[in-house]
Amino acid sequence: MQFHHHGYVSGDPRRKPAAGTGIDRPEEVPDEIDVLVVGGGPAGMLLMAQLAQFPSVVTRLIERRPGRLEIGQADGIQARSVETFQAFGFAEQIIQEAYHLTVMNFWTPDKADPAKIVRTQRTVDDAQGISEFPHLIVNQARVLDYFAEVAADSPARVTPDYGLEFVTLEVADEGEYPVAVTLQYTDGPRAGEQRVVHAKYVVGCDGARSRVRDAIGCTYVGEVAQHAWGVMDVLAVTDFPDIRSKCAIQSQAGSILHIPREGGFLFRMYVDLGEVPEGDNGAVRRTSLESIIAKANAILNPYTLDVKDVAWHSVYEVGHRVTDRFDDVEAGSDREPHVFIAGDACHTHSAKAGQGMNVSMQDGFNLGWKLGQVLEGRSPGSVLSTYSAERQVIAQNLIDFDKQWSSLMAKKPEEFDSPEELGDFYVRTAEFPAGFMTQYPPSLLIGEATFQHLAEGFPIGKRFRSAPVMRVADAVPIHLGHHARADGRWRIYAFAPQTQAGQRSALDEWATWLAESTESPLARFTPVGADRDSVFDVKVIYPVPHDEVALETVPQVFLPRVGPFQLIDYEKVYATDPADEIFDLRGIDRGAGAVVVVRPDQYVATVLPLTATEELTEFFARFLLPQSAPALAV
Repeated sequence: MQFHHHGYVSGDPRRKPAAGTGIDRPEEVPDEIDVLVVGGGPAGMLLMAQLAQFPSVVTRLIERRPGRLEIGQADGIQARSVETFQAFGFAEQIIQEAYHLTVMNFWTPDKADPAKIVRTQRTVDDAQGISEFPHLIVNQARVLDYFAEVAADSPARVTPDYGLEFVTLEVADEGEYPVAVTLQYTDGPRAGEQRVVHAKYVVGCDGARSRVRDAIGCTYVGEVAQHAWGVMDVLAVTDFPDIRSKCAIQSQAGSILHIPREGGFLFRMYVDLGEVPEGDNGAVRRTSLESIIAKANAILNPYTLDVKDVAWHSVYEVGHRVTDRFDDVEAGSDREPHVFIAGDACHTHSAKAGQGMNVSMQDGFNLGWKLGQVLEGRSPGSVLSTYSAERQVIAQNLIDFDKQWSSLMAKKPEEFDSPEELGDFYVRTAEFPAGFMTQYPPSLLIGEATFQHLAEGFPIGKRFRSAPVMRVADAVPIHLGHHARADGRWRIYAFAPQTQAGQRSALDEWATWLAESTESPLARFTPVGADRDSVFDVKVIYPVPHDEVALETVPQVFLPRVGPFQLIDYEKVYATDPADEIFDLRGIDRGAGAVVVVRPDQYVATVLPLTATEELTEFFARFLLPQSAPALAV
């Protein structure tokens, strides 16, 4: 964490000074808003936290509840989400309070006595080591609390507006604030009162029954499977030996997906209630808690479950649906979008793959920085069309995966080819539910794979996979990606080629061009008067141990001066960690080096040679607006 560059900080450095719209922020929702976020779930709260980093943007989030969520339905936190928490600065705190999933055990009928279950497999949760971050279980309410804290401590000082719900909206063809939104107070002395506000953009994060989705005419594509599950968070006494391990349990009486919860005592069970008959008309949803507990005991035979307390329970039918689009632009139209939907408002699926909250947060992460850059005048509005294009495909991939997983969980034991079939599928597909199979195709924001061979371990379109490095200035080991924050900046990682001592390399020439040329991205796209690293966070990684890098020979573009005192930032120069050599781990070409460009949401945008200076500027010129800045001094 870096601070003091704007003066001595004596308090919590995570609480940034208020700026722009965060100074004297009005308590009442104003009549004119840049971004109105509807719904305080995972997608909405992350979106609010991201936009709070843009102090010139007026952001408001409305939530019909009178206050914070106390008991959340979602609880699974995949490793990709923990990476995201790291970018927002609270990964360490939430890791400490969460339950860590390290194994997945599988139970099937005992061949000697099929009426009873036995353990048949133990699998490691992340056998491939796809992330340095753990797989967690923590209440959704706590995740929302952390994002709320980030937003409140950010320059724009954004906090949720509770007790307000969305009624409807209309989008005008023109005007600075083209979206007229009707709101209604649900709590307090104004309960029942309606008012109209005007917004530049509206984002519906208002769940599976989204009114925003209905208002813009988006329709679901998909179906509801005729299979029901009861879910309960309970405190219980049991002789089931794996009660503190994640388990998939298949028995003659049905199936259970068992998930331990944070705190050491609470756990969740998804209990198979069987096929839903035709004409049920939702009757299965009225299944009593007592019936769910009885079914769980039947499935667990010969073990018993004595439930002492129930924190929450529900019944649901598995649905696999995704909307036809994620914004208000109908097919064939070339206008820019002004209304978006995210999270459950645009994709629904079973809860058993642990994807709902995770994918919803990535929706918000994808859209948030794009809105911020457009509203700050850094990017044209056309960038916003990439949100629906990118995220709808990901949602459909999720639906396809969840259909496989939920259908396997619902199968009867005798329908499997072998007792290991379910466990083998879980291990084989681990990278997808962990959140690391997302790969955006070439587009306005994603380059072609022409020079992918220079950095094979950073696939273009996939998330930037961090690796250990050593900071040169103070010999501190750090994961390279962990230094990146959700601040809306683009990351440019320059991997230096191997050179002989005293030899001028392609890196030196590239660094000189980046700092001095009027055609470099720093010169063309950094606002006049702003810090040199306000738009681009440029770092260098040398292919040698840190004690072989002389800091005084490092090009000055990697030692920028920041803040009102123009202090030198020493945290952009890195060397290899001898124990985990990043050039080998990520397949970096040692002879040529490479430039790896990473988007503000942590996805690799392009890979280029150090000699491709013109191509680098041309790439950014596709989606960044010139800022009329002169060449920046070093």
